Amino acid sequence: MERAATDIGVTAVDLTASGPVALRPPSPVTPAVLRERSTDYIRRSLPFTWRLIAAWFRPEIRGLDRIPASGPVLLVGNHSGGNVAPDTLAFTLGFYRRFGVERPFFQLAHHLVMRAPWLSLLRKYGTIEASWENADAALDYGAAVLVYPGGDWEAHRPSWHGHRVEFAGREGFVRLALAAQVPIVPVVSIGGQETALFLTRGERVAHLLRLDRRFRLKVLPVSLALPWGVDVGDFFGHIALPAKITIQVLEPIDLRERFGLNPAVDRVYEEVTSLMQRTLDELAAERRWPIIG
Repeated sequence: MERAATDIGVTAVDLTASGPVALRPPSPVTPAVLRERSTDYIRRSLPFTWRLIAAWFRPEIRGLDRIPASGPVLLVGNHSGGNVAPDTLAFTLGFYRRFGVERPFFQLAHHLVMRAPWLSLLRKYGTIEASWENADAALDYGAAVLVYPGGDWEAHRPSWHGHRVEFAGREGFVRLALAAQVPIVPVVSIGGQETALFLTRGERVAHLLRLDRRFRLKVLPVSLALPWGVDVGDFFGHIALPAKITIQVLEPIDLRERFGLNPAVDRVYEEVTSLMQRTLDELAAERRWPIIG
């Protein structure tokens, strides 16, 4: 069963935390796309990387205990902060600190991210290219899989859309969860869209330049960001402002238990995104100041 990558989405505790986990180190029978994840590298680098992210973004990750302690699960998040995506960094590190580096965990990313030489170390943390096949392989392997259905469309939304969940009608995550028979766990974050001033997605220019056909990009965003000043495309990332990142993990959703044996995909999509939007509204109401939190 094939699905386009854009249909699925793109683009806080002891290191060996308690709880039963599936100890499944890479082996010759592990799907090739999953073998670059390195538990040794994560174990060595996690303490320093977490201190760095914690000092800059002051992440507050709530509800990690709601994620099933073992087995495959589809984590569905809203996405912010352009190509730097501090919400992804904070959640990935927080997940490993909670569940330990041995638990299989993979994050789906846009194929241009996977081809950037300076981002190759993300592969060691479990970042894989967003596609139906890769996501299905990871879930079949028993992993937790993090997907951002809004992808580049949501991550580059204008700053005045900062408190909106914008998946652009991409329902692939629902079909994936149903096909793999795994629960969905919504992961809602706030703060990432305060790390730069995002002016426009540039979707019309992207369409005129045929970036979707050439690079699977539906946007050519323009932002004001360090160190570039005016940043077109955010291809090389930017220095993110030190905005506080708050992440709320919601209760797992067993789709067939909640919606019946043959759920309507659009109904599930609407309920999941509405639940995430209500949670994001609550997080926004808590926030007193931009960047400071």
